[in-house]
Amino acid sequence: MSNNKKLYKGILFSLLACILLSVPTEDVLAQDKSAFKIARLKYRGGGDWYNNPSALTNVLEYASSNLPITVDPDYDDVDVGSRELHNYPFAFMTGHGTIKINEAEASNLRSYMNNGGFLYIDDDYGLDKYVRRLVEKVYPDETLKELPFGHPIYHQVYEFEEGLPKIHKHDGKAPRGFGLFKDGRLVLYYTYETNISDGWANPEVHNNPEEVRQKALRMGANILVYALTSER
Repeated sequence: MSNNKKLYKGILFSLLACILLSVPTEDVLAQDKSAFKIARLKYRGGGDWYNNPSALTNVLEYASSNLPITVDPDYDDVDVGSRELHNYPFAFMTGHGTIKINEAEASNLRSYMNNGGFLYIDDDYGLDKYVRRLVEKVYPDETLKELPFGHPIYHQVYEFEEGLPKIHKHDGKAPRGFGLFKDGRLVLYYTYETNISDGWANPEVHNNPEEVRQKALRMGANILVYALTSER
């Protein structure tokens, strides 16, 4: 996991430098043609971890089209307790309902994040209390902390001066982004009352205005770039 992480970060740092310095990317791309791949987490309990199947493909294709990032739009579904999780630098979790994990699954998820993996969780509505229980089980001595608007995750490629964009109404509350830090490193990012990933889905799924979809896709690109390039 650590070697893969360094490889992905090295490629992305070089590519992003090309953007900022207006340097042609052909030479950088020629150095390594490998695409990074992300995992969508499968969990027990009855929650619909599988919802919005077009969402991840769309945000990965968006990142690939708008940034010189070699990315595989075909993500893999991986069980929370599988050792295969450690082959992915970035994991995504969402849903509306119950999440259940046992001690072995919690240990695997803890090991994944401790060793460089990044977990992004998006509450699709009704997931909040289960996310917090999951965090308590995985990291009983740590707590989720709300990230300030000045945090780098909101200022990667696209600027979000007021933090997360509001994508879905849900309970009408302001969108909030929480982080879990381990040894000073952000290992988990959790979005609540916004539902960023619904904005990634095909337009006909939720009928979001294009302006709203673009905000969701741009924030998704920020999360990906931050997770794969930042020392956190």
